[in-house]
Amino acid sequence: MKTSSLTASLKIQERHLNRLKEFLIHQDGVERAAYILCGQSSVSLDPWTGHPHRKFFSYDILPVPEDEVLSSSDQHITWKTDSFVRTLKRAQEQGLTVALIHSHIGGFAEFSDQDDANEPDLVELAQNRNGENTSLLSLILTSDEKLVGRLWINQQQWLPLRLITVVGESIRLHYPGRGLGQPSSILQRQALAFGRVLEQDLAMLRVGIVGCGGTGSATAMLLPKMGFRRIALFDKDIVEESNLNRLHGATQADADVKRPKVEVIARSLTELGLGVQVQPYQSWIGDPECRDALKACDIIFGCTDDHAGRLLLNRYAYYYVTPVFDMGLAIEVSSSEPPEIKAMDGRVTVLSPGHTCLLCRGIISPVIARDEALKRNNPTEYERRKAEAYVLGEGNPSPAVVLFTTDVAIMAIEELVHRLQGFRGENSAVAQRVRKFHLMEDRRQGANPAPYCPVCGSVEHWGRGDIDPFLNLVG
Repeated sequence: MKTSSLTASLKIQERHLNRLKEFLIHQDGVERAAYILCGQSSVSLDPWTGHPHRKFFSYDILPVPEDEVLSSSDQHITWKTDSFVRTLKRAQEQGLTVALIHSHIGGFAEFSDQDDANEPDLVELAQNRNGENTSLLSLILTSDEKLVGRLWINQQQWLPLRLITVVGESIRLHYPGRGLGQPSSILQRQALAFGRVLEQDLAMLRVGIVGCGGTGSATAMLLPKMGFRRIALFDKDIVEESNLNRLHGATQADADVKRPKVEVIARSLTELGLGVQVQPYQSWIGDPECRDALKACDIIFGCTDDHAGRLLLNRYAYYYVTPVFDMGLAIEVSSSEPPEIKAMDGRVTVLSPGHTCLLCRGIISPVIARDEALKRNNPTEYERRKAEAYVLGEGNPSPAVVLFTTDVAIMAIEELVHRLQGFRGENSAVAQRVRKFHLMEDRRQGANPAPYCPVCGSVEHWGRGDIDPFLNLVG
């Protein structure tokens, strides 16, 4: 029996899906099974639905041993529960959730009557061993790589997974009714290039924009025209006159009354009349009031220029298997008048399991992030240390031009669309792309994780989801 109100979704690391395909899909056409250990995240209220939501993230893969299989064919598989009990034990010890996954070689992307009959017994076993609040995920992988899933709450109740996302070099979405949506006349000409399914995919995603300045406001204004319909905005700052040269949607009147940037952009998105549901948060991204909305997002655009915010998103991408598209623009000029352009670099870096993080690329500084945190939490102490040169003070404002902040936003959205739709062809995802505007060049920049990087150099935290403290950050 299905249950309502609560919703659930799952993110699978691409490397895990590749292993599952090796385990489960064979030429002999016989069904096979495996376990996925999953981290999880609880969203008390999804900002777009008002309902609680539970997200799961693949953490490790364990095949059902061949010697435990009692019988199998192209229609069924049964196995001893020994490995299931061992997996439950590990899940309990590590605070994880167990997912069962088995193959349907014939391509039947639905749970069978046999699945419906057998799985309640496994739910009972899981709850008897790990406690009555233990839930169980169940998934099917077909030979043509379709995924369907459900979450068992108890022996009688389950709910379908709203969305299954495979995250890696590409981003693949699986959800009920994919490809069956009503096409929009507004997006007709885009569909001529990318097809109708992309429009439905974009409408499924919840997108967060962290930092609503030059790149953030440009990103926000472009997303609805691509088909995104659920957007969360995070920025604590107000509109100032010096922002008006690059803040899309802002007016002189906004600067005069010091209106919050998130309100200005939310207003502009609403006025487009495209049915966008916007959730503005006038807070720093690490503040608790942003937590539920951040965790509800499927994709993040990192448009903030502070190191502390980037440091948080840098971890978030790996703990929550949530792609972060981090952007930056650096313009270096001479001191002459008029200035001479020495360098003009726009950058987009993609953060997710399997990619090198911002720390290892040398883009963020923990020392500056520490000083920013002190300024935010204890401005008096920050000013005292600044006077004694114990912390780094702010320099002069950096150059910024709307042409280039907007171009960087386009680079980031383009990278996301490629990973969803694949318009550049295979093996064309770019983990870090730098556009040297002054040289008219694009460069793909590689980097390796530092040997002991706790973020990207080890899989220990990839897919852990909620832990205490949040992201294992102290202070």
